[in-house]
Amino acid sequence: MTWFEEPVTELKRILVVDDEPDLLATCERLLRRQGYHVVVASSCAEGLAAVSREQPHLVISDLRLPDGDGLDVVRAARGLPDPAFVIVITGYPSDQVRRAALDAGATGFFAKPFAAAGLLDAISASLR
Repeated sequence: MTWFEEPVTELKRILVVDDEPDLLATCERLLRRQGYHVVVASSCAEGLAAVSREQPHLVISDLRLPDGDGLDVVRAARGLPDPAFVIVITGYPSDQVRRAALDAGATGFFAKPFAAAGLLDAISASLR
């Protein structure tokens, strides 16, 4: 097989929505090292715009955002023509919050702080 015959594989697009700059930078760096195309957003409005613009394969979203509810991001991502998988992260976990996230369409739920290995495993399982 010559260089021009190798199949081109599309990078999986992941959107990370969180208002904590350090968490965004860490997730972006971690996911890029894993070979993903990563887009970050620091607010609900930016997240909703990025869902529409980027059509991500997977979204990681905080629930409490300064300008809105992360569940709106979850619903938007799940409502795409090719619905994105969604992993919710929150610093305010409870059974009620977890149930609301799953009912909105989230496929995963993590309480902050979370282990990077666990998040990567959930991402990998979702994108298989």
